[in-house]
Amino acid sequence: MPRRLILAALFMLAAGQSPAQGIFSLGSSASGGAWDGVGRLEVGGKAFCTGALIAPDLVLTAAHCLFDRETGARVPVDEVQFLAGWRNGRAAAYRHVRRAVAHPDYDPNRPSSPERVERDIALLKLQHPIQNTTITPFETDTDPARGDRIGAVSYAADGEDAPSLQERCEVLSLQDGVIVMSCKVDFGASGSPVFSFETGTPRVVSIVSAKAESDGVPVSLGVSVEAALPTLRDALEADSLNARLPGVKTVTQSGSAGSDAKFLRP
Repeated sequence: MPRRLILAALFMLAAGQSPAQGIFSLGSSASGGAWDGVGRLEVGGKAFCTGALIAPDLVLTAAHCLFDRETGARVPVDEVQFLAGWRNGRAAAYRHVRRAVAHPDYDPNRPSSPERVERDIALLKLQHPIQNTTITPFETDTDPARGDRIGAVSYAADGEDAPSLQERCEVLSLQDGVIVMSCKVDFGASGSPVFSFETGTPRVVSIVSAKAESDGVPVSLGVSVEAALPTLRDALEADSLNARLPGVKTVTQSGSAGSDAKFLRP
């Protein structure tokens, strides 16, 4: 898939596509208990994304989820809440977010492009660690290879009250830090973890940023966790250090990009 097709696809993000096939509801504890580390991320009381627990107090999601879709302003961190294992009106654990950092090179004002997708990832530190024995953080892994089987777990469209798993999609290509996948994502899926099953245990390898089309075929575009996570950890540590130093203010981003994944992003 040439890069020019991805660029064209990014401008063709469309609402109202039919629900993806091969997606399984995780609406019961029997079917979804092993995935309770995936949660619904409430943002500003009027938007939601999906996030994944990668440590008892750390959640990965998409950077654009942290910005208000109407004003472009950064959503105050105290208005962000992670609902681990949310299904049918209840969560396995509720946590407010203490700190949130977008990738330092993410620019919410940048037009849709592979470069923007490549950096569309954020790391959240929870107010308190989740120590529920039924909720296990996911390990991360290196980038998948072309042709690898992957799966995505998300809260999207009609499944916003329970997560859904699409476990039969694959990596189509890796281009300029963007992972192009056959997974059929929908609105609300922004920030969804993409899992590799190559080791026999699901491990997070990407975060969903956008959906697109290539030659009329729906594709999803994800961020490389392997490439971005060290930078995010450093940014979070710097943010925590600045907050502890008297008289030092932390500069946050603001911009015009939308954060409401339910309407603007997959």
